[in-house]
Amino acid sequence: MGNKRSGGGLSSAQQAAKFLGVSVLAGAVLAGLALPAVGAIGLAAKGTVEQFDEIPANLKTPPLSERTTILDADGGEIAKVYSRDRTIVDLKDISPYMRKAIVAIEDARFYEHGAIDLKGVLRALNKNAQDGGVSQGASTLTQQYVKNVFVEEAGNDEKAVAEAQKQSIGRKIKELKYAIQVEKELGKRRILQNYLNITFFGQQAYGVEAASQRYFSKHAKDLNLEEAALLAGLVQSPSSYDPVNNAQVAKARRDTVLQRMADVKDITQAQADAAEKKPLGLKVSSPKNGCITAVSGAGFFCDYVREVFLNDPVFGKTREARSQRWDRGGLTIRTTLDPKAQQSVQNSIKAHVYQDDPVATAVTLVEPGTGKVVAMGQSRPYGFGPHDLTINLSADKAMGGSNYGFQVGSTFKPITAAAALEQGKKPYQRYSSPYDMPYPSPVSTCNGTWSNSKGSTVENEDPSEKGPYPLREALAKSINTYFVQMISDIGVCPVTEMATKMGVQRADGKKLNQVPAITLGTDGFSPLTMANAYATFANRGVYCTPVFIESITGPGGKDLEVPKSSCTRAMSQKTADTMNTLLRGVVEDGTGKKAGLENRPSAGKTGTTDERKAAWFVGYTPNLAGAVWVGGSGTKGVKMENIRIGGILHDKVYGADTPGPIWKDAMSGALAGKPTENFVTVPIKDPNAEKPGGDDKGHGDKPGGDNGGNNGGTDNPWPDITLPPDVIGGGDDGWSGGNRGGNGNGGNGNGNSNGWNFP
Repeated sequence: MGNKRSGGGLSSAQQAAKFLGVSVLAGAVLAGLALPAVGAIGLAAKGTVEQFDEIPANLKTPPLSERTTILDADGGEIAKVYSRDRTIVDLKDISPYMRKAIVAIEDARFYEHGAIDLKGVLRALNKNAQDGGVSQGASTLTQQYVKNVFVEEAGNDEKAVAEAQKQSIGRKIKELKYAIQVEKELGKRRILQNYLNITFFGQQAYGVEAASQRYFSKHAKDLNLEEAALLAGLVQSPSSYDPVNNAQVAKARRDTVLQRMADVKDITQAQADAAEKKPLGLKVSSPKNGCITAVSGAGFFCDYVREVFLNDPVFGKTREARSQRWDRGGLTIRTTLDPKAQQSVQNSIKAHVYQDDPVATAVTLVEPGTGKVVAMGQSRPYGFGPHDLTINLSADKAMGGSNYGFQVGSTFKPITAAAALEQGKKPYQRYSSPYDMPYPSPVSTCNGTWSNSKGSTVENEDPSEKGPYPLREALAKSINTYFVQMISDIGVCPVTEMATKMGVQRADGKKLNQVPAITLGTDGFSPLTMANAYATFANRGVYCTPVFIESITGPGGKDLEVPKSSCTRAMSQKTADTMNTLLRGVVEDGTGKKAGLENRPSAGKTGTTDERKAAWFVGYTPNLAGAVWVGGSGTKGVKMENIRIGGILHDKVYGADTPGPIWKDAMSGALAGKPTENFVTVPIKDPNAEKPGGDDKGHGDKPGGDNGGNNGGTDNPWPDITLPPDVIGGGDDGWSGGNRGGNGNGGNGNGNSNGWNFP
């Protein structure tokens, strides 16, 4: 055993122990390492023996975090996302120059010693003593690898990372014990491979493959001598030797590595001298991390994929577990994004709404029957610039969207109509539909009744819009008073229940309001919600939950379970077919005429909210549904009057004149080349419209009526419809011509396409 020298000085072995930390070497000796003459260090070592023995025998190595690649439905790359940019490679895929360079500069005796290099300790001690400081360390590659494992395990927890790198006796003890285990279990080749994959090389690059791509835009297997020497020199201090920001210092460090390689006979002196004369030869690839780099404006789709991963229990029991799994990465995620549809959405957005306009637009397309979200875009790109956003305007708050969503206006009316049909109302149902009226009261709700205690009123868009109207015309003209009468007739509860069945939920996550005004779209929803709801009509009454992910392959090629779409019947097939028939009329000759697709059947509904702070068009074909919102992206909104959008001045913005054309162009491009499919429609015949002319009630005949009845009666011919007194009566106040147009003599009015006009 080593003893104190006469005069009280320390032996060289004891000086080495002091350099590394008394507890480290003392613990190592007592653990059985064959280190000479360090057992007489003294009582200070006793406590460290217990610490050493208490450390678990096995080093738990967490999976190394890697890049995750997000792909579209065709396999094209959307973006790469990562907590740490790393691509794990086998040692055979790393240049031999790189392997030799890292060993030469960091641990030249790597293949000769065990977990600790006593000669290296003594050499470092002498060097530091000569320099009067700590100019040279003595950690082996194995010890460095173990320390990096601790750092990796800490993840993005700054406190935990600092603890993993702390220069304390306790950490050194832990590091040494695990280094012993690693040397025993892995062997030199695997240790070197792991070290080169875990080490940080600066510029956000972890591992040699990512570093090679970052600095030289090539694979690690293709690194030449001087490139390998540069990378090997970085690991000691990636920021100090950063060749991008400090080329002169980086070159000096590279040349030091080259000389060291010559000194240990890995290369000749001539090779070192020749390499030192060469420039750095950088070919830097900028880091491309995250959804901000997504192609074709798919940044928000990319971000939604991340939100799905973090929120769905299929990927982990807790959000923390899911977050850790996402940060580890190494995933290949194939999504439902259709690149053609996405590009069409982006082209349409750019053509109609400028990035710096006072309002924004958001567009989402969904495939009926599968729930696949095939496109998602908005005019404010994903980013942090003055006209960028990180808020997904197409999504609910819980999935990265706005706090409250956006009022949807009249695009909610078809949900009310579907609920009414399910309640037994006929597709030719009429209500008096005056220009303005108080909200009917009381109205039944799921919780009891709603009463119009404040005397609130509702009116139509134009004073000329006054009924009565049948359902088809009320949808086509978007008659507010009609739908207020309809919801008061059937009650609020059937409407909110239908909405829920169609996946319509408020963007803020709260329950739907149990008020008659909900039929006018007063609650806030997201474009994704509305697109998927209308896909239920296209799918003949079957609602399918939206999905963004087709498949995920994890590290090692293992397939992960992914959430699947769940489909349930929301309404009868007959109701859906009836709604498709009715909503076709909206784009054929109603408010949505500007949105109608050419040479392809389509259906949909416009929507405009109070003060024109939001305008919508939601429509669909049998094989694709889409929603377009235009409005202010802030909480206060923008009143869209006398406003310029996409270079066009609008006196007033309607759902038909801005969202409609956006929808048309986006859908046309997305559907290009796909087969044309037809809706299953139903005949909608109004038995009251078929009555021949000449009776005393003022009805015209079907062709338009030669005689609508010269003396119209004073009775209401439809007892089940409540009509105001001024429209019941004979003579000039009677019902007008037939359902094919023409003039009848039952009154002064002219027959229109539906046969029901009032003066």
